[in-house]
Amino acid sequence: HTGERPYECGECGQSFRRASNLISHQRIHMGERPYECEKCGKSFRQTSGLIGHQRIHTGERPYECEKCGKSFRQTSGLIGHQRIHTGERPYECEKCGKSFRQTSGLIGHQRIHTGERPYECEKCGKSFRQTSGLIGHQRIHTGERPYECEKCGKSFRQTSGLIGHQRIHTGERPYECEKCGKSFRQTSGLIGHQRIHTGERPYECEKCGKSFRQTSGLIGHQRIHTGERPYECEKCGKSFRQTSGLIGHQRIH
Repeated sequence: HTGERPYECGECGQSFRRASNLISHQRIHMGERPYECEKCGKSFRQTSGLIGHQRIHTGERPYECEKCGKSFRQTSGLIGHQRIHTGERPYECEKCGKSFRQTSGLIGHQRIHTGERPYECEKCGKSFRQTSGLIGHQRIHTGERPYECEKCGKSFRQTSGLIGHQRIHTGERPYECEKCGKSFRQTSGLIGHQRIHTGERPYECEKCGKSFRQTSGLIGHQRIHTGERPYECEKCGKSFRQTSGLIGHQRIH
């Protein structure tokens, strides 16, 4: 209640109210993950992480939102979700003032300013600001798409992809641009759109210097240099650099 955080990490200076939280945090620096799932071998720094993860296998989601009925595996998920309804974003970045519903969002965001990307893929070396980014990326290598839409059967590597997709069916576009009123299904769409107003193009091609508002634009562009055309038409075998090209082509058939 006093806000006192007497336990400080010697590595990074982050402080905690409890010694147990500091010990758990220090495992980030040591790479220690002592709690392992017997089902799939995934390991965790904290027992709470393991318990929440095990509910993926059991399907248990015991924490339900009283407002909308959405349920969660962990209390942290429910608490963060409830802030969608209240509009509360209590975690603010000291650098730029951007605020977040959850500490995890703030911590991941702060790495934009520091450039830190501590989570690296063992397969290809690509690194990420957040574990969620790494986990979603690793599914590119495994082909795993565990999140399936009940309406149409389309599956996704990450829950965020599924949630955004489901809004196609519901018509929900909850993220609105304050400048022009245009609304979007996902925050990523809004953020990319806002750069039209600001002129910001933060993603630059190392080969030719061309810059883009969104990472998707850069990734598609880089395929000009690599020759990669990963999206193939099942009808005729023609391949494309981006899904948009494939979708447009499929209309011919």
